[in-house]
Amino acid sequence: MKKTIAIIGSSGAIGNSICEVLLNEYPIKKLYKFSRKIQSKDTDKIKNIAIDIEDENSIKESLKDIPRDVKFDLIFVATGLLHNENEIFPEKSIKDINIDMFQKVLLVNAIGPALIGKYFIPLLKKDNKSVFAFLSAKVGSISDNKIGGWYSYRASKAALNQIIKNFSIEIRRNNNNAIFVGLQPGTVKSFLSKPFQKNVNSQTLFTPNYSAKKLLKLIDSLDHEDSGKLFSWNGEEIQP
Repeated sequence: MKKTIAIIGSSGAIGNSICEVLLNEYPIKKLYKFSRKIQSKDTDKIKNIAIDIEDENSIKESLKDIPRDVKFDLIFVATGLLHNENEIFPEKSIKDINIDMFQKVLLVNAIGPALIGKYFIPLLKKDNKSVFAFLSAKVGSISDNKIGGWYSYRASKAALNQIIKNFSIEIRRNNNNAIFVGLQPGTVKSFLSKPFQKNVNSQTLFTPNYSAKKLLKLIDSLDHEDSGKLFSWNGEEIQP
């Protein structure tokens, strides 16, 4: 059966690769690509829609470009922030904690995805399996934290994982076919990981395409008992 899919953050390394793999290897009825900037043209299979996940009004406005009868088999939120070229970076120490930086990271990694859920969850299919997936991170696991640091990023991903769990509990009441998961994509060759790639074994530094294929295979394998959980790219469950 051909699927209708939405990718939020389609211009990022992983989001873009997810779109390419879907279009090349999956039976797609329609792919809705959401990003801050429109970078490609619409086709019979592709609809590009502008969105800013840091702006609730922008999220609401983006829904106007989706026909009212559309319901999604998969909604994939591929956005995230660890650092930028200027003022945002992972904190190595308590003294690096900064209110503006902390608020920005929380906004992008937790509040934005929560708002996406608020407006997009009603668009999930109810008559068969549907998946709402969010890019998360293993460093958001409190039990796995052995070295500290990265205060805002760790906190934002832990918050996201809690939001995903909340979604899975609340939506079960009126959509038993919906599955909510957080996904750890591995260390991917991208802007997000670039400053840290020298510390990563080359065999565990993935291309975006490789990670995308692994994540989509994992999504295909999910069942309802998996809802609310966090999984690594290889299918391993990551404990909170």
